[in-house]
Amino acid sequence: MTALLRTLALALGCLPLAAPTAHAQANDFPAKPITIIVGYPAGGGPDIGARMLGEKLAARMGQPIIVENRPGVSGMMGASAVARAPADGYTLLFAPNTFLIAPHVLPKSANVKLDVLEDFVPVVAPSKGAMMLVAHPSLGVHNAKELVALLKKQPGLAYATPGSGSPMHIAGELFKKSAGVDMLHVPYKGVAPAIADVLGGHVKITYASIGVVAQHIAAGRLVALGMAEKERSPLMPELPTLAEQGYPNTATGAWYGVFAPKGTPQAVVEKLNREFNAVLRLPDTAAKLKQQWEVPLGGSPDDLARMAKAEYDNYGKIVKEFNISAD
Repeated sequence: MTALLRTLALALGCLPLAAPTAHAQANDFPAKPITIIVGYPAGGGPDIGARMLGEKLAARMGQPIIVENRPGVSGMMGASAVARAPADGYTLLFAPNTFLIAPHVLPKSANVKLDVLEDFVPVVAPSKGAMMLVAHPSLGVHNAKELVALLKKQPGLAYATPGSGSPMHIAGELFKKSAGVDMLHVPYKGVAPAIADVLGGHVKITYASIGVVAQHIAAGRLVALGMAEKERSPLMPELPTLAEQGYPNTATGAWYGVFAPKGTPQAVVEKLNREFNAVLRLPDTAAKLKQQWEVPLGGSPDDLARMAKAEYDNYGKIVKEFNISAD
């Protein structure tokens, strides 16, 4: 009996050690540089956002933040690198919400062996932008209702997107269904050539993130027709959503998320979340995000988890309904 009691005492004595160990990990974190992987080329929106936030995070955490670009396979190459990294908080993924669309639209030949919900731990959603419907001025329309009226008379007008399976492609298909109109999808190899052809009037309609087209709208080279969002954007509050104009179920959304490899200690995730949120509350951060046509978001890891799950499920249904696939 004495031996049994001694064994039980030793076992019970070990139990409280788990929590202090986790907290010790968080207290000591970070003890070396943190790498943020971006699955897109340098100079693009994800890269700019990651570098700006990384610089401010480094100042708070006392360690360098290294941003590494690993473009390819619709961002999945970078995501795969993070999923395979040690689950210690020193390797993070900075990704747009297209991260949650890619698995639904990529062909099997892409050979992406990744579960975007199960292979990662959500950290924080730093910011959001806005998706909008725009047209060339020569089309003669000034809002979504006028576009629909024109499409009723001239069905099959073309709309440009950065590629098949892109959020812009999905937005176009949702609008076609909601408005009961027909438009011809013209996919390009990226945002730049799609916008260039719309600016040139070769294709008259496109969807784009607000940051890509804002300067052209201000200069009168493009006309803003409506936001493809659930609510108006503070970045352009005068522009109504497509739903406000009578076309529901047309919202797509554009936001960024930070993710860590599955198995990253909760205490480390929580510390990263606190530090990101502290950076997002800085007035200078909000000002710099506004320059990129983004607004601070923030919130808890659970907030991002709910957003990611809802987005993944929603896009899965849409892609299946419209039989959408990537180029």
